Amino acid sequence: MAEITLLAVAESREGYEFVYQGGGPVCRTCPYRHACLTLDAGRRYVVTKVRPITHPCALQETDAHVVEVAPVARELVLDAASAIAGSSIEAGRYPCRRLDCPTWWVCAGPTLPAKQRFHVESVEPGPVECRIGRTLKRVKAI
Repeated sequence: MAEITLLAVAESREGYEFVYQGGGPVCRTCPYRHACLTLDAGRRYVVTKVRPITHPCALQETDAHVVEVAPVARELVLDAASAIAGSSIEAGRYPCRRLDCPTWWVCAGPTLPAKQRFHVESVEPGPVECRIGRTLKRVKAI
């Protein structure tokens, strides 16, 4: 079953990627909120199909298309013991201050959610460099 949401007409095209930020205060009274506010905040999605239906959107102050979306796999680094393909894990930013580390953006960067559940799609072979000594693996997760 496809996940659906509303997206501004200007952004409603197949292949368009976005990070869902959640609704705003104006969304509380919107009659379309049950179709629109169904995604996980902080997760990246890609538009897979644009439906020919439009509704007014008070948050974006424009018309919005009904679109089908799918979550996009993102690159994460996990403790080696947790990096198992097919597993479901909770991951988020690691409290690391080593900005000179080559994996800092994937491990502790600001684009990561504080905590979120992910499904591990694949695990890359070999260890990942960690400047504070953690044993890590690089994974693709949804």
